[in-house]
Amino acid sequence: MFVPALVDLHHGVNTWKTFISCSIFTIFTGGIMMMITSKEDGFNINIKEGFLLTSLTWVVLSLFAALPFYVAHMDLGITNSVFEAVSGITTTGSTIFTNLDNTEPGILTWRALLQWLGGIGIIVTAMSLFPFLKVGGMQLFKTESSENEKALPRAAQLAATISIIYFSLTFVCAFSYRVAGLPMFDAILHAMTTIATGGFSTRDASIGAFAGTHADLVAVIFILISALPFVLYIKALRGNTDALWKDTQVRTFLGIVLFSALLLATYNILKNEGDAYTSLRDAIFQVTVIITGTGYGIHDVDKWGTFATVLIFLLMFIGGCSGSTTCSVKVFRYQILFSTVKNQIKNLIHPSGVFPVKYNGRPVSNDVPISVAGFVFLYFTTFAGLAVLLLATGLDPLTAISGAATSISNVGPGLGPIIGPHGTFAPLPDISKWILIAGMLLGRLELFTFFVLIMPQFWRDK
Repeated sequence: MFVPALVDLHHGVNTWKTFISCSIFTIFTGGIMMMITSKEDGFNINIKEGFLLTSLTWVVLSLFAALPFYVAHMDLGITNSVFEAVSGITTTGSTIFTNLDNTEPGILTWRALLQWLGGIGIIVTAMSLFPFLKVGGMQLFKTESSENEKALPRAAQLAATISIIYFSLTFVCAFSYRVAGLPMFDAILHAMTTIATGGFSTRDASIGAFAGTHADLVAVIFILISALPFVLYIKALRGNTDALWKDTQVRTFLGIVLFSALLLATYNILKNEGDAYTSLRDAIFQVTVIITGTGYGIHDVDKWGTFATVLIFLLMFIGGCSGSTTCSVKVFRYQILFSTVKNQIKNLIHPSGVFPVKYNGRPVSNDVPISVAGFVFLYFTTFAGLAVLLLATGLDPLTAISGAATSISNVGPGLGPIIGPHGTFAPLPDISKWILIAGMLLGRLELFTFFVLIMPQFWRDK
């Protein structure tokens, strides 16, 4: 909170006092918690404590992150403040702000900083805690930092390495935005939300406000970089430079992006008689920001036609690679499901045959396909439940269904005139926003991490 305070102080805006007071309160609370829980001999985390730590940390951080929005005399109220904070820290990108062009620089910096911290937070969580907790097939990505319950030192080392890579990518991205023509302030904040695949912007028109520059191309390049597994970047730094290109998840993800972009561009050219170069450029941008959950906007996709709207909606449920800053189901789970279905068909043809499910050319343990299938079922069941609840609050079907999809997939904008790329979530009823808040947290923490907490057995078993 000192960072946006300094930004406001530099620009002569009084909001810096808000950030200082909120930071003092946060430091005091955190200091008390550290004092009453510190142990000289350290501590270990078991599975039950791991689930509690993962879930409650993100909830508590979101509540403290909402303080500046609530205290800043912007008449946001508790609901809007929490909504914006949760959207930021989960890197969703949905917003209730309607006049970003005239918003104080400190508030804009705080929004970007929340997404930047949330991006690196989910990478560390996905690489060190989710495999340990066996969430949705993530045990497939066990590393030295998640092999047992005494992994804190290795997890800290992993977090430090990721932080260096993350910060370096942010610096290069900001420099690229500046070269592309963005003002320094906009370049830095957009770099933070780009690397986090978050989508918060400093302008109401998002990346579209910088028409005539190459900002969209810079965004596409660094969003795709951030959508790949960061563990492969670590391997590359250690000399294994071929790991990135040999990974089937990476190749599949990039193939989906390219195929979808070509499909969307072709449709736009034939249906709307668009220019070939412009259509392809816009299609690549639109596909990239939606499939990765970044949520930047240039054009109103609803005007491209029904096919484009349906394609964009489906891309919300794909996501990027595991161990990245992206969200949604993730590509590797679809690969596991596809391999499982293919083997089931083979078993029908050859009942006595043995066909192990493989990933990256290697057989996976039997619990992985079951975990993945359970996750995907729970994911779409939760999506349906969120959509029904939103419909019950009085929203129209398009807003309710796309709102449910964009919250659980942490995409950002939805579809339609209200929450579409050029709309905001401000007009929605407060009850709808709280449902979306729950959806954003559920989606970011891979569902099981939260749902296990409501099971009676979780609290009874020792």
